[in-house]
Amino acid sequence: MLLNTRPIADCGFRIADWKREHRIRNPQSAIHNGFTLIELLVVIVVITILAGLVGPMVFRNVGDAKISASRAQLELFGLALDQYRLDNDYYPSTVQGLEALRSLPQGDPAAGNWRGPYLKKPIPLDPWGHPYLYRSPGEKDANGYDLLSYGRDGKPGGDGEDADVIQ
Repeated sequence: MLLNTRPIADCGFRIADWKREHRIRNPQSAIHNGFTLIELLVVIVVITILAGLVGPMVFRNVGDAKISASRAQLELFGLALDQYRLDNDYYPSTVQGLEALRSLPQGDPAAGNWRGPYLKKPIPLDPWGHPYLYRSPGEKDANGYDLLSYGRDGKPGGDGEDADVIQ
């Protein structure tokens, strides 16, 4: 019996084309080539149920991650503000804001010994897209500052992801 052969990578070996020469013909195989509508619907229902169970757990962690990211950014701003104070004897005023960490601020208190920029990148928005709130002198500490994010809702107070994140 002579089989159709084809070269493999020009190395001199030949392999039989088994798919074409030795296929078993089954007339019923053409009937069972796909999935039925019921089988597809069952798979879709199972996927939907799994998404309904797993989805809320995943999105709950997204909120916690945003709160953690906000705390980390506030901590970095606090370190930069402390370095600014070491150089200039004062924290930047509320009017000067956090931008005083990026460029030489104008107004009082004067930054006579400014050695910035104290932050490498521009001041980002909080993870919910709102600006961070900076006040100096602070309401709680007249010699310090207040640095916070109002959370997801952008308003003072709140619970859970809407709660204020304070440094």
